[in-house]
Amino acid sequence: MADGIPSFFVYGEPEQQLEPGFFHVETVMARRGLHQGQVKAHKHDQLAQVTYWFRGRGTYFIEDKVLDFSAPAVSSVPSGIVHGFSVEPLESDAIVISIADGLMLSARERTVLAIDAPIMVAGTRDDRQWQRLSQLMDMIAEEYGTGAFGTQSMMASLASAILTQIARLASLAPSPSQSPDVMLATQLRRMIDAHFRENWSVGRYTDVLATTPHLLAKASNAAFGMPVKELINERRLLEAKRLLLFTVRSLEDIAYEIGLRDAAYFSRFFRLRTGMAPSDWRRLKLTEAVVPS
Repeated sequence: MADGIPSFFVYGEPEQQLEPGFFHVETVMARRGLHQGQVKAHKHDQLAQVTYWFRGRGTYFIEDKVLDFSAPAVSSVPSGIVHGFSVEPLESDAIVISIADGLMLSARERTVLAIDAPIMVAGTRDDRQWQRLSQLMDMIAEEYGTGAFGTQSMMASLASAILTQIARLASLAPSPSQSPDVMLATQLRRMIDAHFRENWSVGRYTDVLATTPHLLAKASNAAFGMPVKELINERRLLEAKRLLLFTVRSLEDIAYEIGLRDAAYFSRFFRLRTGMAPSDWRRLKLTEAVVPS
């Protein structure tokens, strides 16, 4: 483990200011010399990534969930989500599309995929829907390499098509437009991401989002199946799990980081939601080797 979860521009490169329309496309093994197939826990604070494994097999982890896969497989990971993988570098490879958050916001209107939630899907190579995804991924990689006139527009359209194809592969229920509840719930989740450490009250979220307690509660329950207060606590729990799993920070430090007053209160909070003390949960997850070494 490290002292903190690294945030990269693309893997291995420090964060930098991105243009709103930023795209980057390359294969996983283009950086083989850097990771040798063992990509440790990291995140990207300004961009989302789509990773299409066209050959090989391995283990992918998103937050504290571990997923064994064989190609073909595809993941869509929003910005800020901790992820990594372990594969055999001589047998496996994938195309990775990195898309700036600003561009993902506009893509939201042109795709049925719920882009705020991570997803990973595996399938079979002879399935026509997977062949279509493969063709789209090859097209966007080729377009990125040409730099021809209109490339930015073409890639934005291809990215939206790829996200929608992922939704189809995941058998998500597509809808032509987002309902007011979904739009409000999405705004709420982003607001919680930004302010959960500050112990905002539900009333403050209501005021900032210029809505009513009833509408906010309705949106939260419709989109996430839980009240606003519990959604805040779930985000706090997720951050605690990240810090327990991917850092060596003390319980006191983690309690402070997630907005709780002390380690004892944090331990009660964590045990209530997981059935385990945070130190026991950390020990168990490390024993299970959640993080590839």
